[in-house]
Amino acid sequence: MNILILNGSPAGDDSITLQTVRYWQKRFPGHEWTQLNVAPKLKALERDFGEAREMLARAELVLFSYPVYTFLAPAQLHRFISLLKDSGADLRGKYATQLSTSKHFYDVTAHDYIRLCCADLGMKYLRGLSADMEDLLTEKGRQEAEAFFRRILWALEQGVDETLPRPAGAGTFAPVPASLPPAEAARTNPKEVVVVADMGPEDASLAAMVDRFRRVFPGPSRLVNIREFAFAGGCLGCFRCAATGECFYKDGFGRLLREEIQRADATVYAFSIRDHSMGWRFKYYDDRQFCNGHRTVTMGKSVGYLVDGPLSAEPGLRMLLEARAQVGGNHLSWIAGNERDTDGEIDRLAAELDYDLRTGYRESANFYGVGGMKIFRDLIFTMQGLMREDHRFYKKHGFYKDFPQRHRGKIAAMYLVGGMMNNPGLSKKLGSKMTRGMLMPYEKALKKVTPE
Repeated sequence: MNILILNGSPAGDDSITLQTVRYWQKRFPGHEWTQLNVAPKLKALERDFGEAREMLARAELVLFSYPVYTFLAPAQLHRFISLLKDSGADLRGKYATQLSTSKHFYDVTAHDYIRLCCADLGMKYLRGLSADMEDLLTEKGRQEAEAFFRRILWALEQGVDETLPRPAGAGTFAPVPASLPPAEAARTNPKEVVVVADMGPEDASLAAMVDRFRRVFPGPSRLVNIREFAFAGGCLGCFRCAATGECFYKDGFGRLLREEIQRADATVYAFSIRDHSMGWRFKYYDDRQFCNGHRTVTMGKSVGYLVDGPLSAEPGLRMLLEARAQVGGNHLSWIAGNERDTDGEIDRLAAELDYDLRTGYRESANFYGVGGMKIFRDLIFTMQGLMREDHRFYKKHGFYKDFPQRHRGKIAAMYLVGGMMNNPGLSKKLGSKMTRGMLMPYEKALKKVTPE
């Protein structure tokens, strides 16, 4: 079988993800393995997609191999998929699967993105392998990798197709046009909002949404259009910024980010849905924010979104937007789309953001934020020798205050309660008193509450 590896890692042959492929190549030598390093060859592929087209034509199984970057595949792989779709290459009926490595930080949104893109191309999809970065170093991880590939071979023999149905409404989007923008609102809010957009001549609908928001928001606003920024390249995952705080590239992105974007009191992101995500240019911007390492430098600030496209048909993208805010410690004011009352959605975003900036309202963290932060907290603590800037940031902001678990008094009390509950006679005697005892701290706190 001819297996084409689309290696989406910026590290090329030095990719950690690719080592699992190397393991398969040694364990299953009876197959023809070909490899296209997407990221290093991206500029050449933009000029001439012919080589990739020929490799895809010969392939019987296409394997997307990549590390998870900021909730999705790396920007370079996004760009490749955009080129692939534009190339007109006929992949209908070909099989595809995927392999990712990460610390399981939103690998679900990354896999969903690849799955949907395969469906767009008419490919037969087989569920992929989401591995921890260090799985291959363990016997259990190697067994799981081998079992996955054996199942792929079985699925191909049986003609299995695990492509899921497209979300309801996909492909039927008809945007609700924005009406003429209203007169400029009175600028009664001194807080400044920066609108970060990926907007070209083809994005007239998005441009109208941005224009209306800037008119109705009762405060100063600036527009930063990343379409106008000359990226020297996508994030390389080299971790230089985690150790030194400085990015490898010298294209001025760090200055743009810190002086033009992060200094604002709130951020509104504006984009048109492309390939089930924010589009490859926005992904370049998102990945390059890793120049902050894992430091959530805008935490506490509000964010909002202006989205042109069928967002209701992209549940994975909506989850990504909500999780992106939660993990960054940001309050998500509103996501305004143009599938229904466009003017009302935009006006609501302006009103919600105005209220949040005036009052300092912040939504409490949910599973997206708490779970995501704990994964990163464990990672940074373990890798503090390399990620020195991140480690200093985490210590300064108290991210380690409950790690390792230091609630010794509570732990001891739970042992006592557990022992009592496991004693049938004592448990029966206590009855509802156990629940009452658990309520006592809350009753004490409620006694201190006074009317407003």
